[in-house]
Amino acid sequence: MVNLEIKDLTKVYNKKTVLDNISFEVKDGEFLSILGPSGCGKTTLLKILIGIENPTSGRILKKEKDITKLDSSKRGMGIVFQNYALFPNMTVLDNVMYALNLKLKNKEEAKKEALKMIKVVNMEEHIKKYPHELSGGQQQRVAIARTLALKPDIILFDEPMSALDADNRLGLRKELKDIQKKFKTTMIYITHDQEEAFSLSDRVMVMNNGNIEQLDTPNKIFNEPASDYVKKFVTNHLIEKVSSIEKCTGIDL
Repeated sequence: MVNLEIKDLTKVYNKKTVLDNISFEVKDGEFLSILGPSGCGKTTLLKILIGIENPTSGRILKKEKDITKLDSSKRGMGIVFQNYALFPNMTVLDNVMYALNLKLKNKEEAKKEALKMIKVVNMEEHIKKYPHELSGGQQQRVAIARTLALKPDIILFDEPMSALDADNRLGLRKELKDIQKKFKTTMIYITHDQEEAFSLSDRVMVMNNGNIEQLDTPNKIFNEPASDYVKKFVTNHLIEKVSSIEKCTGIDL
């Protein structure tokens, strides 16, 4: 079943076309990565999907309902930002409870739900800590718990691992996939990291200059790149990375 449908979406800033009449679908429960270099239009697309910005033209349909002009708070979507966006003066528990307190009248119910989501991201031992007492990976886990607690139909991720070290990235990748399988939530993941996109996704959408170069499974994109750009930006990069690892470790991958 199709969860989200983007039809002929265009965004123009000061006569510059940032998104050029793009169309695609996101399936229910799918993990879709939107992959591309800085300036390709992926972050603008995310802002339009969540309702922070309006498109110049085109439509967004969520389960066949037009949400193009709907307020962001009514779209049933959540977002996890690159910089965590936690309140520095609130504990882990209070950060996760914040939005729930606005949604639920019963404070005990809000606390119960917050604690449940904190446990999902393995942060139950840190509920009384403040953001500055946590590592980057821990802060991002709190941000994910806060988003999950609101039970959105779709979660958008804006380069959530770009500020993390390699170990934290690997751990968080596994946890994200486990969370998606458990809750069957549709996830749309913005990244410039080819390895990250391929390891997480059911499908990957490769963007360049406001256009979709290819939308397919990681295996299909790797073995059958649709254009020279995809081959250069994705396939060749991954081959070079594997070759580099083999040279460093002496192990054939």
